Amino acid sequence: MGKKKVITPAQAEDAKRLKDLYEAKKKRLGVTQQSIADELDITQGAVAHYLNGRNPLNLVMALTFAQQLQVSVEDFSPALAQELANMAVVSANEPIAPYIVPSISAKKYPLLSRTQVSAWCDNPEFFTLEDVDRWLESETPVSGKAFWLQLDEDSMTAPTGLSISEGTFVLCDTGREPANNSLVIAILSNTREATFKKLVIDGSQMYLKGLNPLWPFNAVDKTCRIIGVVIETKLILV
Repeated sequence: MGKKKVITPAQAEDAKRLKDLYEAKKKRLGVTQQSIADELDITQGAVAHYLNGRNPLNLVMALTFAQQLQVSVEDFSPALAQELANMAVVSANEPIAPYIVPSISAKKYPLLSRTQVSAWCDNPEFFTLEDVDRWLESETPVSGKAFWLQLDEDSMTAPTGLSISEGTFVLCDTGREPANNSLVIAILSNTREATFKKLVIDGSQMYLKGLNPLWPFNAVDKTCRIIGVVIETKLILV
């Protein structure tokens, strides 16, 4: 039988803070112990050991947990955060090799037309490489199924502040919960086409609003379906 790993009090506190963050965020982000295990190519049991303080966290694990839970390493392990900060410092006389953060492999998501989105949301497994003309990559973590949509109008082009121009590709995460001021993809029942707008919540009423001030507010009623939240934009010039 292997020797049991020794956990210091500080490492145990790190694990407790991390587990508290995991429990608070897992439902909203759609994160599970198995999804984290799949990202690291380890077992679900190994992930549980880190969360329960049976194994001490290391830099690779801390960075992966931070990315999956959308927090900083310092939020649960000040010691490892300091270690990362020290690794980023390069001495002029004795340069050190930079710490290479393990990359998360890019995943491909389908580029859909505005009329395809509704059918895809009802049965995303139906769409294969043969069914979709173009798939685009992203390294941004998603909580559910995801797809790309290319803007074909100027409703999100603003004269000041955040502006998303016609021709931009946007990545929609269907597992992320929309909130006030989220940028969302919605299906309008009268057209069955997807639209990209800002979600405005005013008390019990919700509205879809373009960033372009010339576009009107549209009230969200029971016939309007919010598909997901846009989490990334991409502009391809060629």
